[in-house]
Amino acid sequence: MVTIIDYQERWPKEFQLLAADLKQVLGPLALRIDHIGSTSVPGLAAKDIIDIQISVAALSEEIKTRLKDHGYIHVEGILCDHRPPDCTGPDSDWEKLFFRPPAGTRLANIHIRVLGAPNQRYPLLFRDYLRAHPATAQAYAELKRRLASNLADPAMYPEVKDPAVDLIYFAAEDWARQTGWMPER
Repeated sequence: MVTIIDYQERWPKEFQLLAADLKQVLGPLALRIDHIGSTSVPGLAAKDIIDIQISVAALSEEIKTRLKDHGYIHVEGILCDHRPPDCTGPDSDWEKLFFRPPAGTRLANIHIRVLGAPNQRYPLLFRDYLRAHPATAQAYAELKRRLASNLADPAMYPEVKDPAVDLIYFAAEDWARQTGWMPER
């Protein structure tokens, strides 16, 4: 079952704690560590799972080994991200590594993506667009609540949500062009 809860003021601080540990584990391999997803947008209802993006120069065995050696769990079946319609470029632009924190720690989804790849830019733009457009964020929250409460098969939640996210993403791309948006540091 998918459960959506109201925004929690504790989420940014919980991200900071997780990010500090990941930075210590990965050192200079982690070029940037960002809080992404719904828990990164103030006021947005979300699943109580912190989404973290680690941007790296390349997806490597060294990254996997360091994380596994510190108890992080590699989810091997998740190899790439949803690709929005009309995106050009190779499929490798959407590849990633996906980890969960060690057992018994704060729930999180850890997405490792190549710096500058479209799938690395996508969640940052999506986050910043929702932060700048609270009404869109609230409409998105309502969509998530309705999906969570009405889908007979919870495994279908991301399958149904992804096309709606793309609609917001296309609006965010227009906004980025109009404003000159760049990912914050």
